[in-house]
Amino acid sequence: MAHVTEAELLQHVPNELYINGEWVPAIDGKTLTVHDPATGKVIKTIADAGVADGLAALDAAVAAQDAWAATPPRVRGEVLRRSFELLQERKHEFALLMTLEMGKPLAEAYGEVAYGGEFLRWFSEEAVRITGRYGTNPEGTGRMIVSQHPVGPCLLITPWNFPLAMATRKIAPALAAGCTVVIKPAELTPLTTLYLVKLLEEGGLPAGVVNVLTTSTSADVSGPIIADKRLRKLSFTGSTAVGQKLIQQSAQNVLRTSMELGGNAPFLVFGDADLDRAVEGALAAKFRNVGQACTAANRFIVQASVADEFARRVTDAVTGFTVGRGTEAGVKIGPLINEDAVAKADTLVQDALGRGATLLTGGHAVDRVGTFYEPTVISGVQPGSDILREEIFGPVLSIIPFDDEEDAVRIANDTEFGLVSYVYTQDLARGQRMIERLQTGMMGLNMGVVSNAAAPFGGVKHSGLGREGGTEGIHEYLSTKYTLTPDPFAA
Repeated sequence: MAHVTEAELLQHVPNELYINGEWVPAIDGKTLTVHDPATGKVIKTIADAGVADGLAALDAAVAAQDAWAATPPRVRGEVLRRSFELLQERKHEFALLMTLEMGKPLAEAYGEVAYGGEFLRWFSEEAVRITGRYGTNPEGTGRMIVSQHPVGPCLLITPWNFPLAMATRKIAPALAAGCTVVIKPAELTPLTTLYLVKLLEEGGLPAGVVNVLTTSTSADVSGPIIADKRLRKLSFTGSTAVGQKLIQQSAQNVLRTSMELGGNAPFLVFGDADLDRAVEGALAAKFRNVGQACTAANRFIVQASVADEFARRVTDAVTGFTVGRGTEAGVKIGPLINEDAVAKADTLVQDALGRGATLLTGGHAVDRVGTFYEPTVISGVQPGSDILREEIFGPVLSIIPFDDEEDAVRIANDTEFGLVSYVYTQDLARGQRMIERLQTGMMGLNMGVVSNAAAPFGGVKHSGLGREGGTEGIHEYLSTKYTLTPDPFAA
């Protein structure tokens, strides 16, 4: 299906729930519609799960848990590896599907297929590397055995902005560790997850190991699952406000939780930076995915000595961006996900301008069908502006000047969030100081994109708990057990 049309592709995407290895309609027969944000048109109608469907999905995951945990790690890994290979064969289909339901430019959708696929490949390899340890206790009276075991059935809740990568980043380590899952994709972009699970099934996934709920009533459906004592793990990517509520709910049964929440990433440019590289990194860190990424740079903190030149260069680049539907050739900026996103971006820009910032380009919604906002650059953003506190989630680059290193660090850390930071400097010692001083879980040093399946992804403060990816990622789905046995040499 390398040259599949939009209509042909959408016909191949399931429109039902996936529970216990079967595609089934919602028990009450309800449906929801999925729209193309570039046109506003309905692209598919799918099942809308209710509470009973959610509990049926959990029943299936619980029933399959023991057998999947007992499945040899090599077998679990091979399911993921075959799925990775199938994804490479169908990259055109997955890229087009993401562009249709989410709006990102097709070139970026291909990038997400590559990135999302790497989680399948990485954790197919990690499945066979789950280890423990054995040794004599300090007193010499016994032997200590430390072993790792799957935590049990998991609920995975994914966001709309990276519909493939966020699903593989959670499903792959869970399956590698021996856990069964119920996954609930975002209402706005559920089709990619449905198509992914169809692929996993073809890759050898047993019935009940992965179950998919698409729903327009996320809280109603998720609540009873979280309250059920059989669930042992909750993983969520989304807003901090929703994450805080889920943490409260998960406390009742003391669930293992992984929370990848909001961001407010600082992008620091020092006076000694290579400006060509800094501008290139800034454009990637800001406008990737139309700015709709938790890792998107939110505050461009630029030393006063180079602030004007940096602003001129990024503005020259941004004014050349093409806005349009992601399937069109040469498009750099696709639509935002919905009208609320457009309104939020515009409100933040107008607030900053009203407080004294200067508009260099853009600054308005695009007058055309779809939810488009002009790629925007504003400089001289003043303290107290809402855009310095809130996550923009749109194509808006805001510049704040600073005087010295202490000033830069103070501004960068002046936020409740701590997901990722970016630093551009040619001073090695300063770079090392930024690693120590910036309060974030990740950092790009002279790099504008940091995400990698082999690296731990996650933040500090209100940006979340736990890590996804890397050798650390599989441990989110494993429990550690310590066993003491008598000294085998004792009389």
